[in-house]
Amino acid sequence: MRGGMICQRGRGPIGCPHLSAMTSVPAKDSKALTFVKRTSSTLGLWAVVTLAFVSRIGWAYVALIGLLVVLATIEYFRMLKDGGVKGFPGYTLLLTIAYSVGLYAFLLGDGVPVWFDGLAIFASLAGAFVLQLRRPVEGLGSITGVAMSVLGFLYIAFFFNFGARVVFAVPGPGEVPGAMLLLWGIAVTKFTDMGAYIVGSAIGRHKMCPHISPGKTWQGFGGAIAFALLAGCGLYALFQDDMPNFSAGLHVLGGWGLVIGLSIALALVAVVGDLAESVLKRSLSVKDSGQVLPGIGGALDLIDSMCFTLPLLYFYVTWVTG
Repeated sequence: MRGGMICQRGRGPIGCPHLSAMTSVPAKDSKALTFVKRTSSTLGLWAVVTLAFVSRIGWAYVALIGLLVVLATIEYFRMLKDGGVKGFPGYTLLLTIAYSVGLYAFLLGDGVPVWFDGLAIFASLAGAFVLQLRRPVEGLGSITGVAMSVLGFLYIAFFFNFGARVVFAVPGPGEVPGAMLLLWGIAVTKFTDMGAYIVGSAIGRHKMCPHISPGKTWQGFGGAIAFALLAGCGLYALFQDDMPNFSAGLHVLGGWGLVIGLSIALALVAVVGDLAESVLKRSLSVKDSGQVLPGIGGALDLIDSMCFTLPLLYFYVTWVTG
């Protein structure tokens, strides 16, 4: 007792600042503040993306994609470390950079050779096992480190770089003939995320996958589909003449029927991509991949959906142009 005041653990009265500091809990942002932060980050990102697209320079596109790949890979291995998983971050990051630089050089040149992707995947798996030989075997932890390193390369460097492939996948004039198609795919993907967040926050009641992501609701899922159609159909209506053609008079998007169908397909895999990262984060007991973008999180939080939608968009393009 001091001066008539008892200093009790957990109560933090005036006169016991050390207890107040120990027991204080950081205030959680309100939904309104989170929405403002998320909107500001989104607008800033779209400004950067718009500058890259307006430039119509091939290296500007691949440089932006490459930067996100490297940042997301660093965040991925930071999450593994926080979750107690021993991977091979240095080797995988070097392989990611080498693969990305090689891919961009081939895309800006004569095209990607058929052996390139196979060699990269082989190097990812074989290299991780070679590095594991230098460590003692510690049960499942050893094989988990190898598997998670390979997953990191495939999930981020391999999948997200399909965005760079889309830019050069269609015939046409200019250095970046598929630029508008990539913008269309990104818009559909991010509007899917936006629709799920806005509608789910406003009227979400019925949980979609509470064991994976408690915040996801079926109402938000409906909003995701609606916003994806809004972006897909809206951009097609406004910029139809700017979309690339794969033959005289025939659009690469093939008309309204395929625009609607592809928008829905991208929305579905975007939701899967978002939930896939939720599985990863829940398994590792982390909330966000990073804090680069206020209200959104890290680079991996930004591109998680596109790691699934951009490969699908590329497969569609190669199907209709092949």
